[in-house]
Amino acid sequence: MSTRASGTSTALEQRPDADHPAKPDSPDDLTRRSWLYVLRKTGREFSKDQCTDIAAALTYYAVLALFPAMIALMSLVGLVGQGDEAARTVLEVLRDLGAGSVADTLEPTLLELSATDTAGLGLVVGLLGALWSASGYVGSFGRAMNRMHEIGEGRPIWKLRPWMLLVTLVEVVLAALVLVGLVLTGPAAEAVGDQVGLGSTAQLAWAVAKWPVMLAAVVAMVAILYYAVPNVQQPRFRWISVGAALAILVWVLASAAFGLYVSQFSSYDRTYGSLAGVIVFLLWLWITNLALLFGAELDSELERGRELQAGLPAEERLLLPPRDTRGIEKAEAKHREDVARGRALRESRGADDQAEQDGPDDARDDTADDRTTGPHTGPRHVRNDTTESP
Repeated sequence: MSTRASGTSTALEQRPDADHPAKPDSPDDLTRRSWLYVLRKTGREFSKDQCTDIAAALTYYAVLALFPAMIALMSLVGLVGQGDEAARTVLEVLRDLGAGSVADTLEPTLLELSATDTAGLGLVVGLLGALWSASGYVGSFGRAMNRMHEIGEGRPIWKLRPWMLLVTLVEVVLAALVLVGLVLTGPAAEAVGDQVGLGSTAQLAWAVAKWPVMLAAVVAMVAILYYAVPNVQQPRFRWISVGAALAILVWVLASAAFGLYVSQFSSYDRTYGSLAGVIVFLLWLWITNLALLFGAELDSELERGRELQAGLPAEERLLLPPRDTRGIEKAEAKHREDVARGRALRESRGADDQAEQDGPDDARDDTADDRTTGPHTGPRHVRNDTTESP
C-alpha cells in the first residue's frame, strides 16, 4: 500500500462516514464470504505493508522507553517499601512466561533500581522519560497504521504531537496499572494490604479479581492505540476490539511458543554467550510488535470488508474519512513544486540560465521556445527554400 493519499483533499473529505448506514453494524453482520475475504486479505496485506520491518522499528522505540518505565515502576512500588520484593516478583513472572533469559538480563538492573533510596525523584524522572520515549513508539505506530489505512498524515505537527503525547500518557497509566497488578502478588500484596488497612478478605478478592481487570486493561491499551493514532476517523469501538483481542491472543501463543523454543531447542547461549539474554529479549519484543501489527492489519481489512459489503468501492483503497487534510495538502503542494522544478531542469538540460532565477513556470515558457530552435547548442539555422542561389 502507498502511504501517499491519492486524489485531492476534497475527495478525501467527501468519503463516507466511518459508520455509514449501509455498513454492517457489528462483526456478526459480516457474511461468511466477507470474512473469508478479510482473513485472506489480512495475510497478504501484512506482507505487502512490510510489517516485519515496521516491527523492528517499533522494537527500537520500545527499548528506548523500557528503562524509564522500569525506573518509574520500581520507584512507584518503592514508595511503599516493597521495591525489592516487587523486582523479584517481576522476574518470577517473566520466568513463568518462559522468558527466563529476559529475566536474567533484567535482573541486575531491576534489583539495583529497587535498592535506590530516591523513589520519589525516580518516579518523576522515570515517568517523564517513559512518556517522552514512549511517544516515539506511539508516533511510529501511527505512521504504520496510516500505511495500513492507505492515507497520508494530514495533521499538522502542532496538533499531532500533543495528541500523541496524550495517547501515550493514557497508555503509560494503563501499563503502570497492569504492572502494579503483576508485582502486587503474594508477600508484596500482603504487605501493601496491611499498610493500607485491608483485611485478608479484601486481599483475597484482589488476588482473584485483578486478573480479569488486568486483561481488560491490556485489551483497552491495544484498542486505544488502534483507535486513536491513525489519521482516519474510526468506526465504533467494537470493531477495533476485534483486532485488539486477536493481537493479544497471537502474542500469548507466540510468546509461549518462543519461550518453549528458547528453552528446549535454541542455541543462543552457545552462539551469543553473555549477550544471549539481550538477543532473546529483543526477539520477544519484535514478536510482540508483530502481533500488534497483525491485529491492526485485521482491523483495517475488517473495515474494507464492511465497505465492500455495503457496496462501496473499497477494493483498491479504504474509504475512511481523514481526521485532517492540511498535512496532505501541504505535501501535495511540495510534490507539485518539485515536479515542476524537475521538469524545468530536464527541459533546460541543466543549464544555469535565467530560468533558474525565474522559477519553474518561467522555465517551462523558456523551454517551450527552445523546442522550436533545438537544444542549447546554439540557434538552429533554418534553410529558406524560397531564396534562390546566386
